Amino acid sequence: MRVLQVITGLAAGGAEQQLRLLLRHLPVECDVVTLTNPGRVADGIRADGTRVIDLGMRGNRDLTALPRLTGLIRAGGYDLVHTHLYRACVYGRTAARLAGVRSVATEHSLGDGQIEGRPLNGGNRALYLATERFGGTTVAVSATVADRLRRWGVPDHRVHLVPNGIDGRRLAFDPAARATVRARLGVPPDAVVVGGVGRLVPGKRFDTLLRALPRLPYVRLLLVGDGPERDALRRLATDLGLADRLLLPGECDGAEEPPYGDGAGPGATTAWPPRLPGLLSAMDLFVSPSTQESFGLSVVEALASGLPVLHRACPAVEEAPAEEAPGARRVGPGPDALADAVLGELASGLRRLPVPRLVERYDVTRSADGLMSVYERALASPPRGRPARAERHTPTAAATRNPRPARAEGIPRRIRRTRRPLRTTDTAER
Repeated sequence: MRVLQVITGLAAGGAEQQLRLLLRHLPVECDVVTLTNPGRVADGIRADGTRVIDLGMRGNRDLTALPRLTGLIRAGGYDLVHTHLYRACVYGRTAARLAGVRSVATEHSLGDGQIEGRPLNGGNRALYLATERFGGTTVAVSATVADRLRRWGVPDHRVHLVPNGIDGRRLAFDPAARATVRARLGVPPDAVVVGGVGRLVPGKRFDTLLRALPRLPYVRLLLVGDGPERDALRRLATDLGLADRLLLPGECDGAEEPPYGDGAGPGATTAWPPRLPGLLSAMDLFVSPSTQESFGLSVVEALASGLPVLHRACPAVEEAPAEEAPGARRVGPGPDALADAVLGELASGLRRLPVPRLVERYDVTRSADGLMSVYERALASPPRGRPARAERHTPTAAATRNPRPARAEGIPRRIRRTRRPLRTTDTAER
């Protein structure tokens, strides 16, 4: 089976890291297309041995991407197209339909009032639903997302639940990594570190956590990630007189990296920035103040590191039996509620907890098995759209640079004539 994975971008983010981890465990041949922004996750996927193609899309309305993606699908002889994130779902499902190839999509980031951190409106909802009909299955990463899709109007029989997955072994607490990372951050061994992980965007509500810090005078705050709110968080910390207690190391590599050659564990290294397992090992308490989550991947990763966790919203925990995550506790909104919850946890003393059963529930091998079931079901259904395809073969360099544009009804003539070269970022050209 040959599968083309299509994603909006490959900068560091939960959906992007999840794709990379799944590629390591899916027993199929995959290529990856990123519509834009081939960031550090693209580098990691290439290092793992999977081909990455940058479509070079110039914006949400760059319609020239559609015939180019359609031509690439035809040239590659793929059995299935799997799309990830909103823009890739809209363009990828449409291109797969034009190429006569079955497709499935994973919905990673659908909230009650937003998608991928952007406010929902009638236009983007209508476009999503219109192109959803081109695919066979929409994969929801949690029951919460599945319910949201049904309320949107996606038919129940087209929604399939496959939770996100993690590799818990690579996230295990490492005392050596804790000492190394804390030394690099300038944090004393006996200091209390409260941490969070995620893109620095308004929806993650890290400003709420920062505003709780004045009531926690002996606590340092470690926020792992990057994004447009980075400078705003620094200014807020300065205004609150907390600049020396806010640690922003930036983006980090995920837990997908192979063990370090020195054998000291997944976080013990002098390289910078450190990887996620080392940063989690450096924390004493994990807090997720986000009010809307589609899964809550960072919470599950923190539990795999043995951290006590406070969360405002986390479907991964809320949809599982309470006894499977005894170290996770839901908290109320606002800085005062967060401060009270942190003080309550710290009153119990600094401790590392046993890894809960929830981590096994969300093992990545289970996610891969679930996706394979979706793939097999999709391939067993009759294809939609044009059935004719080119003979299956690996795309040549010429085909990748200049695939034949789609000639299908509904594609304006000016778009059908567009022949914009693709930029490839596979290992052979580096």
